[in-house]
Amino acid sequence: GGYVVLAATFGLRPEEPEPLTVRVAEILEWRRTRHPGGATMGSTFKNPPGGHAGRLIEGAGLKGYRIGGVKVSEQHANFFINTGSATAAEVLALIHHVQAEVERRFGVRLEAEIELVGEWTMGGVSQ
Repeated sequence: GGYVVLAATFGLRPEEPEPLTVRVAEILEWRRTRHPGGATMGSTFKNPPGGHAGRLIEGAGLKGYRIGGVKVSEQHANFFINTGSATAAEVLALIHHVQAEVERRFGVRLEAEIELVGEWTMGGVSQ
């Protein structure tokens, strides 16, 4: 951690465009059916060893749970949706609530997959 990639060089080889176009369409369709649309951060938590964060969150009854302008997706519980007005404090509060509920119910502490950049505060406590 702590590094930011500012430039990269890739070695590519010529390919026929049609198979690549088909493959991209397949991947996009797979994502569309499994990942919620709208304003998300992607997967919020890493999958714990031998399990799936989304299943644990769903098992804790948190699908659709909302704090202010951010909620747990009903489609995939490991995604948080910004309903249009979420603040950093609300996102952080939801992360902490989900972690606490999953740990209380299943004894598993979910680790955030997202990286908090900048100043995130909740109740005056910096993270």
